[in-house]
Amino acid sequence: MIVLREIVYKVSIEAVKGSTDIAINAIDFDSRKIGSNDLFIAIRGTQSNGHDFINKAIQQGATAVVCDTFPAEIAEGITYIQVKDTNKALAFIAANFYGNPSHSLKLVGITGTNGKTTIASLLYQLFQKAGHKVGLLSTVKIMVADTEYKATHTTPDSITINKYLREMVDNGVTHCFMEVSSHGIHQQRTEALQFEGGVFTNLSHDHLDYHPTFSEYRDVKKSFFDHLPKSAFALVNIDDKNGTVMLQNTTARKLTYALKSYANYRAQILESQMSGLLMKINENEVWVRLIGTFNAYNLLAIYGTAVELGLDSFDVLRLLSELESVSGRFQYIVSNEKITAIVDYAHTPDALENVLKTINDIRTKNEQLITIVGCGGDRDKTKRPMMANIATTLSDKVIITSDNPRTEDPETIITEMEKGVEPQNFKKAVSITDRKQAIKTACQLAQPNDIILIAGKGHETYQEINGVRHDFDDMQIVKELLIQLGK
Repeated sequence: MIVLREIVYKVSIEAVKGSTDIAINAIDFDSRKIGSNDLFIAIRGTQSNGHDFINKAIQQGATAVVCDTFPAEIAEGITYIQVKDTNKALAFIAANFYGNPSHSLKLVGITGTNGKTTIASLLYQLFQKAGHKVGLLSTVKIMVADTEYKATHTTPDSITINKYLREMVDNGVTHCFMEVSSHGIHQQRTEALQFEGGVFTNLSHDHLDYHPTFSEYRDVKKSFFDHLPKSAFALVNIDDKNGTVMLQNTTARKLTYALKSYANYRAQILESQMSGLLMKINENEVWVRLIGTFNAYNLLAIYGTAVELGLDSFDVLRLLSELESVSGRFQYIVSNEKITAIVDYAHTPDALENVLKTINDIRTKNEQLITIVGCGGDRDKTKRPMMANIATTLSDKVIITSDNPRTEDPETIITEMEKGVEPQNFKKAVSITDRKQAIKTACQLAQPNDIILIAGKGHETYQEINGVRHDFDDMQIVKELLIQLGK
């Protein structure tokens, strides 16, 4: 147990009713998880308002409540703390409750539209190979040294973040690499964390279902760098026009990386093949197993971060050459008939274009490129026609299909995608709503040496239809179908 006044340290408090000298057993913003002598934080979410559940939390055993408005009825013997912003308060409360674990390890946040998972996951892999105990908070999974936990959000809530960081510190973890999403920044989940560094990858069309404008999306990302301490480093992709924006107001040490511009960390692609890249990084050559220009940027960000965290630059180059691709990120197999099937998480126009351009740069053009692509339901609708346009422009054949339709009608999503197909590309495209049937059709169409790209879901092992998750793994399904079809 911990005393309430210690838990609310650094929280901007407007008013208090009751005593803050009471012991608190646990903290939560979900009234269903509240127990005896717990603190309930009322959060105004997109789906529900925690203030509506204050009485329920008290019935469950809460002895203290943090809220932005006092309820009409004040229960006797309960402490109420009024704050301006309960999301921000939650960030500090969670950090205090778990003993501010981010102060006891080196935490690096990676933000941007694309590349966050690859950079965070490969930094975890690299630092492990360098002999460190490492933590990872990513879209794919959460790692506490060698123990794996399932991830549910790109950036978890403040309580979950601090809980895992506490576990990391208790287990001797010295470095943690964390994906930082625009949602997480906007909802102030990272507010009370102490970062050793921040990395900016790029900014392109995404999450405009959540952010009303692109400029707000950009400014939310920028605010992460604005809040970095002087002791931290800010490493940005200067080839992206928003890289300089990220550095405008930060007090952190400003660093850049680039393939096309002058930067602190520079790289050049010397060779690009399906088996990997030959790169020159700051005048030293290295062969890596990852593919494509987008991965050259990712690897450069990894190199710069590792050097800034104190690793020897030549050791980092050696470790880069040992890194293996992340699940669902340009993950590929080659069948008996030399058909290459690639699974990639590309679910934004920019990411899809990068992957298709990479494949087109490598292939001989004597083979077909067959792309399977869909768009998620209940998400940014404006990118749907753009995704179909990019796929049909840069592929020989395209199958438009379901991704995770969630609560939307998948055929409506497909119809909206089809609007982006230009007349000269009509003959390239076919629409098949059932994703498994779409993959099967691509396998049937594929001839020896052809390439199949299955875009959008990557590492996900489910498909969400009408709010229900069904087992669905793109890589497993394409493997099975190619074997069944004798290819």
